[in-house]
Amino acid sequence: MATFATSDQLLVIIDPAARQTDGESVRIAKDVLSAGATTKVCLPDSPEEFARALGRRGSRRPVVVGDDRALVRAVTLLHRHRELAGCALSMVPVGGAALAESLGVPAGAVAAARAVLDGAERRLDLLVDDSDGVVLGALGIPSAPVRASASTEPVGVPSGRPWLRTTYRSLVRTLAPRPTRLAGVPAPGPSRLRVELDGETLVDLDQPVEAVSVTPGSRGMAEVEVRPLSVGAEATPLRARGRSVTVIGSDFRYRADAQVSGPVRRRTWSVREAAWALTLPTDH
Repeated sequence: MATFATSDQLLVIIDPAARQTDGESVRIAKDVLSAGATTKVCLPDSPEEFARALGRRGSRRPVVVGDDRALVRAVTLLHRHRELAGCALSMVPVGGAALAESLGVPAGAVAAARAVLDGAERRLDLLVDDSDGVVLGALGIPSAPVRASASTEPVGVPSGRPWLRTTYRSLVRTLAPRPTRLAGVPAPGPSRLRVELDGETLVDLDQPVEAVSVTPGSRGMAEVEVRPLSVGAEATPLRARGRSVTVIGSDFRYRADAQVSGPVRRRTWSVREAAWALTLPTDH
């Protein structure tokens, strides 16, 4: 169900990576938002300052200006403080934003800012794992290789230190309490995994698999696809829906949205129905 945003007071949190990536789009977003609502602009320089700004939003409606990592960071913070259900997020994508666009956020700064002002809140399902991590869009096992790009630039790295930026690009940032550095992650290959859906085994360790994907579906159900390793003729993917997915294996890594986590030997993801709200255009 969609509900129209009622607060005309906005807290605009501009991620530092967005300022470094495309300052012009940031300026345009600020101008459009300021012309249509009362805004308070925050320019955090670190994840800690980002968290403090979001935590001190008061009655203001938070607007994240940044890439997919910034959106996932905001959802994660609100989830871990158990404030996600009562706080609708808005976003103006600047930088890599394939996830945000897949959720319905307009690609351009002007269109996205107008959607913030004139759009409606849409409740979306969320995957939450047993370490309190969240997945907004898609989960993939094994993880794909990480490509260095502006969208993987770590928050708060000074633009005048290219050697430091290069070092960080070789590392994979995660949203877990203790991020794991994954320099030189090997290319993904066949894995032996047990995949359980609502307690029932879909595939066991004796069947190598090429990939497992999980996405939040609708009405509290996750869409699961398991691709068995093909020998000769292409194997038919296994597809199923359920509320809880458990994967067990030997030191596997997984990609949740734009982040790679692991290695782990067991992880369970559960669907939280209509757990969070994102402001989207009314015609979405």
